[in-house]
Amino acid sequence: MADGPTADAGAVLGTPEPASPARRRWRAAEDTVVAFALGAMVILPLAEMALRALFHGGVPGSTTLVQHLTLLISMAGGALAARDGRLLAFSTVPTLLHGNWARGAQWFNATVSTAVAAALVLASLIYVQVEREAAQPFLFGVPLWVIELVLPLGFAVIAARLVRHSAATWRGRTLTVVGAAALLALGTWPPVAAATLIWPAIILLLAASALGAPIFVLLGGAGLILFWGNDLPIAAMPVEHYRLVVNPTLPAIPLFTLAGYFLAEGGSSRRLVAVFNALAGHIRGGPAIAAALVCAFFTAFTGGSGVTILALAGLLMPVLRAAQFSERNALGMMTGAGSLGILLPPCLPVLFYAMVARVDIRAMFLGALLPGLILIAMTAAWGLWAGRKGAAVAPRFDAPEALRAVWAAKWELFLPVVSIVPLFAGWASSVEVAAITAAYAFFVVTVIHRDLDVLRDGRRVMAEAGLLVGSILLILGVALGLTNYLVDAQVPDALANWSLTHIPSKWLFLLGLNVVLIFVGGLVEIYAAIIVVVPLLVPIGLRLGIDPIHLGVIFLANMELGFLAPPVGLNLLLTSSRLKKPLGEVIRAVLPLLLVMFVGVLLITYVPALSTWLPNFLKPTAP
Repeated sequence: MADGPTADAGAVLGTPEPASPARRRWRAAEDTVVAFALGAMVILPLAEMALRALFHGGVPGSTTLVQHLTLLISMAGGALAARDGRLLAFSTVPTLLHGNWARGAQWFNATVSTAVAAALVLASLIYVQVEREAAQPFLFGVPLWVIELVLPLGFAVIAARLVRHSAATWRGRTLTVVGAAALLALGTWPPVAAATLIWPAIILLLAASALGAPIFVLLGGAGLILFWGNDLPIAAMPVEHYRLVVNPTLPAIPLFTLAGYFLAEGGSSRRLVAVFNALAGHIRGGPAIAAALVCAFFTAFTGGSGVTILALAGLLMPVLRAAQFSERNALGMMTGAGSLGILLPPCLPVLFYAMVARVDIRAMFLGALLPGLILIAMTAAWGLWAGRKGAAVAPRFDAPEALRAVWAAKWELFLPVVSIVPLFAGWASSVEVAAITAAYAFFVVTVIHRDLDVLRDGRRVMAEAGLLVGSILLILGVALGLTNYLVDAQVPDALANWSLTHIPSKWLFLLGLNVVLIFVGGLVEIYAAIIVVVPLLVPIGLRLGIDPIHLGVIFLANMELGFLAPPVGLNLLLTSSRLKKPLGEVIRAVLPLLLVMFVGVLLITYVPALSTWLPNFLKPTAP
């Protein structure tokens, strides 16, 4: 989900080699394991709900099983991403290099990346050994440490695949192993006090990140360096990774992402575009309204704008151009609308913020609803203005055609009811609702519409969703280790004290926060930003009297803008790639809409009631 959820945008460290028959069989086996794990994560909560309703019982250990299946997905999916050269990265610099420069950059970031992954293997083995001595049981007589072996095994596979993608020849790969081993030896036997090497090591890490190293390497490496340099156990990194991925709420992320992938891979995008265009296409500039609505709808269920642009750009651009939108305005509208929906339930960033900030999930969804609708309305209004010259050719409203379009997409249009009503009515937990949504989306595209074949396409789509989820959870797990180091070092308290001393007003603080967060949103993957930045912001917000729900809406709205922030906002890169347009052209096209949406964010920032009125009015009960 991305924000969400866009492995293609930040692929790193080479491309997979042509596979031999044996390797293809191994790849199929890996995909099957990930698909089986995701399938079990859907089935177990549904079985739990059914047994609870019928027999007032449940599946023994189902919650624990689902949590640890998320652990499996986090490592197996990350291994798939490493296998296919699709680990998420910040930098696009490698695409600008050629020849020896490109090969040198690839060797350098692969060497650093392999060293970090190998250090995580070592840290995980230390953690597993401690757990083995504790002899804590898991389920069915299996010791917990046996399950936790997934951590070192997963990091080891990732390290091996980083080496494989580091060069085209075994000589080059050997050089990568030698370089990584040298870095590990330097860390094990530092020539000077480790504390004096913290900043040189961080600079080395930043250089590798700038040259294309994966995000998890930057965040995980930074955590390892800080623990190592301050003589603290590096096993804290896998401890926090494990603690995150077995959080009872976290399984909702892979399940909602799976639902979004089923919608994206099937014909749902085509049916939804037809509905909203039939309802609004007759209005002056109406296709812009349709684009805003269908993008928001799609993003709310796919979890991030990346999947939205990849699925809808090719469908919406011809609709906008046919309505006589200029090429620039159509491009700007598609790129900007692709980030809408992040604030709407059940979008994953809202859920994840609530989990990290320890805010009630339903209250957070309610708080984000009105601001999300405001940004959609402002985007649609800009589209109406931009498309005003197309009024002379706008078709008349065709009621029968609109009814046919609505009827064709009725199952997709019913999806919000399936996803939202059980959660707000208290009938199901967030994980159970996510399982219902995934099962419903699967049923719609495979049985009702038959867009996908159950056996042929089911495993492929589930493996693709698992790859994306794994690459995200890999980032989040190591990011939590870094965050907890910062918390233990009392960085949030220091920031709060500095803010109270140097910033005279919370409104001035919020203005500066908006600017910083747009910059962060343009550079940092949204889930990593949530897990690293939110624990630092919430204490400051509380000290300044800012409601955590209001702060969360501000944070997420700025992340939404960050998708459009030049020069490397994710939507800019994806639109450029999907529509084969120069990046500079996309940036110029989106600037007017970026300004409009920034005004919307300022409105959300300085009118707190937009975020707090609905949660206070409805006062949702705790799950």
